[in-house]
Amino acid sequence: MECEGLLECFHGLKELDKECFRTLVEAEEPLTVDELAEAVDRERSTAYRAVQRLLQTGFIEKEQVNYDQGGYYHVYSPNDPSQITDDMQRMLNDWYAKMGQLIQEFETKYEQSETPAPAAES
Repeated sequence: MECEGLLECFHGLKELDKECFRTLVEAEEPLTVDELAEAVDRERSTAYRAVQRLLQTGFIEKEQVNYDQGGYYHVYSPNDPSQITDDMQRMLNDWYAKMGQLIQEFETKYEQSETPAPAAES
Protein backbone atom coordinates (compact mmCIF):
# COMPACT_ATOMS: atom_id res chain seq x y z
CA MET A 1 0.00 0.00 0.00
CA GLU A 2 1.19 3.50 -0.80
CA CYS A 3 0.46 6.45 1.43
CA GLU A 4 -2.17 7.72 -1.03
CA GLY A 5 -4.00 4.43 -0.44
CA LEU A 6 -4.99 5.87 2.93
CA LEU A 7 -7.21 8.35 1.10
CA GLU A 8 -9.15 5.47 -0.40
CA CYS A 9 -9.01 3.26 2.69
CA PHE A 10 -10.16 5.86 5.20
CA HIS A 11 -12.52 7.90 3.06
CA GLY A 12 -13.46 5.74 0.09
CA LEU A 13 -12.02 8.24 -2.36
CA LYS A 14 -11.88 7.25 -6.00
CA GLU A 15 -8.90 7.50 -8.34
CA LEU A 16 -10.28 10.76 -9.80
CA ASP A 17 -10.64 12.21 -6.30
CA LYS A 18 -7.00 11.43 -5.58
CA GLU A 19 -5.95 12.90 -8.94
CA CYS A 20 -7.88 16.10 -8.19
CA PHE A 21 -6.31 16.32 -4.75
CA ARG A 22 -2.80 15.88 -6.19
CA THR A 23 -3.55 18.56 -8.80
CA LEU A 24 -4.67 21.01 -6.12
CA VAL A 25 -1.58 20.25 -4.01
CA GLU A 26 0.71 20.85 -6.99
CA ALA A 27 -1.06 24.04 -8.13
CA GLU A 28 0.63 27.32 -7.31
CA GLU A 29 -2.68 28.94 -6.41
CA PRO A 30 -6.25 27.84 -5.66
CA LEU A 31 -8.20 26.55 -8.66
CA THR A 32 -11.80 26.86 -9.82
CA VAL A 33 -13.75 23.72 -10.72
CA ASP A 34 -13.36 24.64 -14.40
CA GLU A 35 -9.57 24.91 -14.06
CA LEU A 36 -9.43 21.64 -12.15
CA ALA A 37 -11.62 19.88 -14.74
CA GLU A 38 -9.29 21.03 -17.50
CA ALA A 39 -6.20 19.93 -15.54
CA VAL A 40 -7.54 16.39 -15.01
CA ASP A 41 -9.16 16.25 -18.46
CA ARG A 42 -12.70 15.60 -17.25
CA GLU A 43 -16.11 17.21 -17.64
CA ARG A 44 -16.90 20.02 -15.23
CA SER A 45 -19.71 18.04 -13.55
CA THR A 46 -17.40 15.07 -12.97
CA ALA A 47 -14.70 17.28 -11.44
CA TYR A 48 -17.36 19.03 -9.33
CA ARG A 49 -18.44 15.69 -7.80
CA ALA A 50 -14.81 14.91 -6.93
CA VAL A 51 -14.45 18.36 -5.36
CA GLN A 52 -17.59 17.76 -3.27
CA ARG A 53 -16.19 14.45 -1.97
CA LEU A 54 -12.87 16.13 -1.13
CA LEU A 55 -14.69 18.95 0.68
CA GLN A 56 -16.80 16.45 2.61
CA THR A 57 -13.71 14.60 3.82
CA GLY A 58 -11.95 17.82 4.78
CA PHE A 59 -9.08 17.37 2.34
CA ILE A 60 -9.69 20.69 0.61
CA GLU A 61 -11.25 24.01 1.44
CA LYS A 62 -13.45 26.36 -0.54
CA GLU A 63 -12.96 30.11 -0.72
CA GLN A 64 -15.35 32.65 -2.20
CA VAL A 65 -13.83 35.32 -4.44
CA ASN A 66 -16.00 38.38 -5.05
CA TYR A 67 -16.08 40.37 -8.28
CA ASP A 68 -15.83 44.17 -7.92
CA GLN A 69 -19.08 44.69 -9.86
CA GLY A 70 -20.95 42.02 -7.89
CA GLY A 71 -21.13 38.27 -8.10
CA TYR A 72 -18.59 35.73 -7.00
CA TYR A 73 -16.92 32.42 -7.77
CA HIS A 74 -15.27 29.70 -5.69
CA VAL A 75 -11.71 28.47 -5.67
CA TYR A 76 -10.39 25.33 -3.99
CA SER A 77 -7.10 24.56 -2.26
CA PRO A 78 -5.78 21.66 -0.17
CA ASN A 79 -5.95 21.75 3.59
CA ASP A 80 -2.81 21.52 5.68
CA PRO A 81 -1.44 17.93 5.51
CA SER A 82 -0.98 17.88 9.29
CA GLN A 83 -4.71 18.56 9.75
CA ILE A 84 -5.56 15.74 7.34
CA THR A 85 -3.22 13.30 9.09
CA ASP A 86 -4.57 14.29 12.51
CA ASP A 87 -8.09 13.53 11.25
CA MET A 88 -7.00 10.14 9.86
CA GLN A 89 -5.20 9.29 13.13
CA ARG A 90 -8.35 10.18 15.06
CA MET A 91 -10.44 7.98 12.75
CA LEU A 92 -7.98 5.10 13.21
CA ASN A 93 -8.05 5.48 16.99
CA ASP A 94 -11.86 5.53 16.98
CA TRP A 95 -11.94 2.43 14.76
CA TYR A 96 -9.46 0.63 17.00
CA ALA A 97 -11.52 1.43 20.12
CA LYS A 98 -14.73 0.27 18.41
CA MET A 99 -13.12 -3.01 17.30
CA GLY A 100 -11.85 -3.59 20.83
CA GLN A 101 -15.37 -3.06 22.15
CA LEU A 102 -16.84 -5.48 19.60
CA ILE A 103 -14.24 -8.12 20.45
CA GLN A 104 -15.14 -7.77 24.12
CA GLU A 105 -18.84 -8.07 23.31
CA PHE A 106 -18.11 -11.21 21.29
CA GLU A 107 -16.17 -12.75 24.18
CA THR A 108 -18.93 -11.91 26.66
CA LYS A 109 -21.68 -13.24 24.40
CA TYR A 110 -20.01 -16.51 23.48
CA GLU A 111 -17.99 -17.20 26.60
CA GLN A 112 -18.34 -20.84 27.61
CA SER A 113 -19.73 -21.60 31.01
CA GLU A 114 -17.10 -22.14 33.70
CA THR A 115 -18.98 -25.16 35.07
CA PRO A 116 -17.80 -28.50 33.69
CA ALA A 117 -20.16 -30.48 31.47
CA PRO A 118 -21.96 -33.34 33.25
CA ALA A 119 -20.14 -36.66 33.01
CA ALA A 120 -21.72 -39.26 30.77
CA GLU A 121 -23.26 -42.22 32.65
CA SER A 122 -22.11 -45.74 31.82
